Amino acid sequence: MTELLKGAPAAAALNEKTAAAAAALRKKGIVPALAILRVGARDDDLSYERGAMKRCEQVGVAVKNVVLPADVGSEEFFGTLEALNRDSSVHGILMFRPLPKQLDGEKARKMLAPEKDVDGCTDGSLAGVFTNAAVGFPPCTAQAAMEILKYYNISVSGKRAVVIGRSLVIGRPVAMLLMHANATVTVCHTRTEDVPSFTREADIVIAASGQMESVGAEYLHEGQTVIDVGIGWNEAKQKLCGDVHFDEAEPVVKAITPVPGGVGAVTTSVLVSHVVEAAARTLQ
Repeated sequence: MTELLKGAPAAAALNEKTAAAAAALRKKGIVPALAILRVGARDDDLSYERGAMKRCEQVGVAVKNVVLPADVGSEEFFGTLEALNRDSSVHGILMFRPLPKQLDGEKARKMLAPEKDVDGCTDGSLAGVFTNAAVGFPPCTAQAAMEILKYYNISVSGKRAVVIGRSLVIGRPVAMLLMHANATVTVCHTRTEDVPSFTREADIVIAASGQMESVGAEYLHEGQTVIDVGIGWNEAKQKLCGDVHFDEAEPVVKAITPVPGGVGAVTTSVLVSHVVEAAARTLQ
């Protein structure tokens, strides 16, 4: 029977570790704190913000909400970001993107201090991912995929892993994380010819192309582990679906993450763990 790799148990285990680490820091007089920098009130930003705040409360991380109007000017926005960079009481900054058109999103990404970049979007964080150094943090979704593999004791070392997708948010970072865990990694993308020929040879498949239900039975074989990072609304089915055609994959593979309830359920737990780790690094 196919094992469902649900995110909730993995998130709970990570939350327990994060709460213990936060408590230890508090005993040393350090209160881990996350600043949430939001411009305007997009529904998706508000939803993620609520989830992050709830997770912070659960594990003992303080939250500082910084909300700017949707029409905020560059001077005010970048001044606010720089003030958060300098604020020693803030250990992590979650900056919602994309920013409104009047703000230079690339400038903002580069200005964010890597040591506070708990969402893994700066060049410093990405360099840390590629060099396996404690500079910034990996993107939360990429690390969430790894946390699920770890929680369910799915061996990575020496295994063949195929990542479908090469974005800097998921594809390339998760490929590096897999490589650091001693997997042999192939990255497939839109220019790859005959993607199924690669995925059928893999022990682990990470689907992160953003193409809903594009990975069907012809991509898979028995005994595989499939981590589905995609999520989107399927209008025809009137439900959320991932990059993997679940109904075709489930009878074939050994283990698979559901959508929803898989990788996405772990991302805020990873975010908050990064805040606590950032606070701990200030002691070094």
